[in-house]
Amino acid sequence: MSKQHPRNNSSSLSPFSFYSPKLSVYLLITCAFLFILFQIQSLQTPTISPPSSSSSFEPELHSSWTFMSKWNKYTIINSDPPPPPPSSCSDQDHQDDDHGDLKAKLRDSVTFLPLKDLRFSRTAQQGHTWFMSSMYDTHEEGEVQYQKFPSKSSKGRILCLKGRDTHEGAWNSYALAWPEALPQNATLMKGLTFVSYNHYNYDNIWHGLSAMVPFVAWHIKNKCTTPNRWILYHWGELRSKMGPWLKILMEATFGEPLHIEVFDNVRRSVQGNETVVVDDDSDDDDENTSYCFEDAVVMRHNEGGMSRQRRMEVYDLLRCKARIYCNVSLKGRISDVTENGLPVIGMTLFMRTGARSFKNESAVVDIFGKECGKVDGCRFTVAYSNNLTFCEQVKLMSSTDILVSPHGAQLTNMFLMDRNSSVMEFFPNGWLKLAGVGQFVYHWIASWSGMKHQGAWRDPDGDKCPFPDDDRRCMSIYKSGRIGVNQTYFSEWSRNVLNEVKMKKDAELASIKNNVTSDAFIGCFCN
Repeated sequence: MSKQHPRNNSSSLSPFSFYSPKLSVYLLITCAFLFILFQIQSLQTPTISPPSSSSSFEPELHSSWTFMSKWNKYTIINSDPPPPPPSSCSDQDHQDDDHGDLKAKLRDSVTFLPLKDLRFSRTAQQGHTWFMSSMYDTHEEGEVQYQKFPSKSSKGRILCLKGRDTHEGAWNSYALAWPEALPQNATLMKGLTFVSYNHYNYDNIWHGLSAMVPFVAWHIKNKCTTPNRWILYHWGELRSKMGPWLKILMEATFGEPLHIEVFDNVRRSVQGNETVVVDDDSDDDDENTSYCFEDAVVMRHNEGGMSRQRRMEVYDLLRCKARIYCNVSLKGRISDVTENGLPVIGMTLFMRTGARSFKNESAVVDIFGKECGKVDGCRFTVAYSNNLTFCEQVKLMSSTDILVSPHGAQLTNMFLMDRNSSVMEFFPNGWLKLAGVGQFVYHWIASWSGMKHQGAWRDPDGDKCPFPDDDRRCMSIYKSGRIGVNQTYFSEWSRNVLNEVKMKKDAELASIKNNVTSDAFIGCFCN
């Protein structure tokens, strides 16, 4: 019987039972590979000085931990090592380059458009404006319509102009630019600039004043802020001056001489990123030169949108400032009394020469002079507007309670009278049918300035037109017509107005005899 060997169990196995030479080689290679990687990482990782409280083995621990952290990152599937952070110098240079590129792009993006948009040339007075047509006005209820640069609506951009042409507004142009990125060849003009657009002109005192009234309203509302310069445009064409009457009135109102900018002594000198303004009397003009304004207010709708109350405030200020400028008393007409203590009534016949003058001036003077002579305290004056200086007109109007005059720009002076004074207006034949709404302008200014328009007389006779009565060509004949005389109508009309004014002044004198006040004081100083 053969001898059987007992079954081996785990407790009897030797630890070298599974030993294999091949396995030993694999383990040795793996350990060597890990050791090499550890040494490479240690050499690449800069030594970190430990804090004073740390033990001496922390650098090695830190290096090992850094290596293991990065080793884990490298072993993540599809992950890439993070790029090294840029140095502080290269980062700043990169930011400067980006800033410069953005600035250049903003500068190059400035687009100039024609000041005079010819698309609206036939509808410039029918709800459109051909001046800066792409822009929208700021309009609060009862206030002027205006544009302000920079502002929220302009997104912080300022106004720039290429606007020196005096003959064709379409050659002048405008654009908006950020102050930090002005267009090439730009001159930055410091301070506040008033930019005015006038569909008519600045020589006629009514058309000129209607363009200035919005600026006075803005001046009142903005704590008497005054401009550093004015820029005047008519149909988009640059204008270099106002009429003398208007210029003096604006200087009196704003309290300083007007600087009307025509860009004839300003040139730009670009030094690096800065633009330096230098004086130059040469006439050289670079069509690519633009002028940008640190602060600008643009008016292009005259008095449109203003409430009656706001207009009256403006005319009150104009009246008061003109009287101060010309050394005229601010007490008003109520302080003038006769030796008998009766109120003085000033009646002024304001004459014209040429178009819309009276055909028989002596007859008209006789009619109104006689009616004035019938009223105690009435003083009659005959004057020609073209023979008077600005201050002479101010003094004359301040002594006038009843202004008698043909239709014309000289009637603009009415706002220089005391409030509640009266106006009598005369027209040649043909105006009612063909003259349009412009013939009512002195009705409007009487209301806006606190005066009383006592109606108008329209001559039923006059030069005949060879065309039908409603033919627009007849207006060229009627426009320069002269005014006839109706003695009966003129006498009765003046008598009624004189009696009304006398009753009013008697009542005023009785109520304030010992406490003289006057509407002339109203609005004398803005806040």
